[in-house]
Amino acid sequence: MPTVLLTGFAPFGGEAVNPSWQAVASLQGARIAGHRVVARELPVEFGTSLRALRAAIREVVPALVLCVGQAGGRARLSLERVAINVDDARIPDNAGARPVDCAVVADGPAAYFATLPIKAMLAALGEAGIPAEVSQSAGTYVCNHVFYGLMHALRARRVRGGFIHIPYSPEQAARHPGAPSMAVETVVAGLRVALRTALATGADLRVSAGAEH
Repeated sequence: MPTVLLTGFAPFGGEAVNPSWQAVASLQGARIAGHRVVARELPVEFGTSLRALRAAIREVVPALVLCVGQAGGRARLSLERVAINVDDARIPDNAGARPVDCAVVADGPAAYFATLPIKAMLAALGEAGIPAEVSQSAGTYVCNHVFYGLMHALRARRVRGGFIHIPYSPEQAARHPGAPSMAVETVVAGLRVALRTALATGADLRVSAGAEH
């Protein structure tokens, strides 16, 4: 059976949990659209995270790769459109590294676009009643580092890939007054919808999902 590689992250920034991994781990072994999901946890570390991701790609030989990370403060599942070739860390990673204005890949292109059908995924999530949006920026921390590294690793392969950011879990939001949250169970349901749609869709929808800022 063909496989899908689904990744989440370890906790970071003083948090005890990371809902990206909680959601991803719950889908380990799931069957979606004729594909078996293989889940892997990535460290929140520049460099090390990409080595772990590349090793997982070699091991799993997936038909599709979807990486998932947490973006505290966002209220929806954010389907990331573009990864940029820059590391600019606001806080140190879990190994204490804090790169500033460094390339993810030396001499790599300025950016890569996701190769998943993000507009079709957005429409399917809306039909399922799961709050979602297309995001124009994955930041400049480890999530963008992994997203860019993923697309660079897949550039010569017939494998599609992309990245989704998710909100705080309610458990985390309780410690961040006013911050929006999403139940891990809702994230899991959203990932199922996103993967099912990505696996079943060739050409993406051409619908508006842009932003003014």
